Amino acid sequence: MTLYDFDSARDSFLSWLLLERGLSENTAAAYSRDLKKWFEFCSSRSICPLPPGEESMAEFQRHLVSLDSSKTSVQRTMAGLRTWIRYLQYEDEVSEGFVLPVLQKTPGLLPKILGEGEINRLFEACSGEDSLSIRDRALIEVAYGCGLRASEIVGLRLSDLDFSSRTLRVLGKGNKRRNVPFLGEPARRVEKYLEEARPMLLKDGTPFLFLSRNGRPLSRQDLWRIILKRGLEAGISRQRLHPHILRHSFATHLLRRGMDQRTLQELLGHSSISTTEKYLHFDLELRDVYDSAHPRA
Repeated sequence: MTLYDFDSARDSFLSWLLLERGLSENTAAAYSRDLKKWFEFCSSRSICPLPPGEESMAEFQRHLVSLDSSKTSVQRTMAGLRTWIRYLQYEDEVSEGFVLPVLQKTPGLLPKILGEGEINRLFEACSGEDSLSIRDRALIEVAYGCGLRASEIVGLRLSDLDFSSRTLRVLGKGNKRRNVPFLGEPARRVEKYLEEARPMLLKDGTPFLFLSRNGRPLSRQDLWRIILKRGLEAGISRQRLHPHILRHSFATHLLRRGMDQRTLQELLGHSSISTTEKYLHFDLELRDVYDSAHPRA
C-alpha cells in the first residue's frame, strides 16, 4: 500500500480505538506504532498488508524476534496487530469467513549478557582518575557485583551502605527492601568514589549515592548514557547494551560458577520467592556463598 493508504488506515483505526473502544491516547498511539511496523514490514517484502494471513503474520513475528526485541515487546506488537484485524472485521473490511490467524507461541528470549572478558574491558574503560571515571567504575562495579536493577542503582542513598556488615540495603520493586552482599571490588570502588570523587561532584546535601557532573542524583537516563558510553569505549556494540545488561550478566555468571538458583533469586530480589521480609536479613551463609562464587568478590 502507499503512504496515503497507511495514513488512511491509521487514522480510521485510531478513531475507532478512541471513540468506539474508549482507549487512552497513549494506548491508541502504541497500537498505531504497531500498525506502522506491520505496513513497513509488508512493504519491504512486497506483501499485501490487507488482509493479514497466518503465514505473513508468522513471518512478521519471526522478523520482530530477529531484531532482538524482548519477548514482551514482540507479544505486545502482535497483540496490536490482532486488534487491528478485529477492527477490520468490525468495519467489514475483510470477508465474512475470515478467521483470525493463530499466532506462533513467542519463543523465550534469553537476556543479552556480556562475557567476563567484556565486563573487564568495561571496567578498563573507567580506568581514569578523574571524578567521572571513578564514579563510573564504582557504579558499574555495583551494578555487576550486586546485580541491581537500574532503578535500584540510582535510588541508592548513603545510608544504604553498611561497610561494617558488608551489606547494601536496596529498595526494590513494590517498595520491598532487601540486603545484598557488598564485598570485594564493588565495596572498594565505592569507598574510593566516596573519598575522591563524590565530594568533587557534590553541590548540596543530597543523600543519594551516585551524582551527575552537575551534582544532582543520577536518573535512569543518566545511568543508561553512562553504560552506553563506557560500553562503546570498551568496543561493545550498541545493540548488545541495555540498562539491565550488567544485572543479567551477574545472574548468568553466578549460575555458571555453581550458585544455586534459590540463592540467586534472593540476591536478585524476585518477589516470587516469598512475600515475607526475609530479604531484610541476609545471613552469613548467604554472603559466604556469594563470596566464593562471584568473580568480583
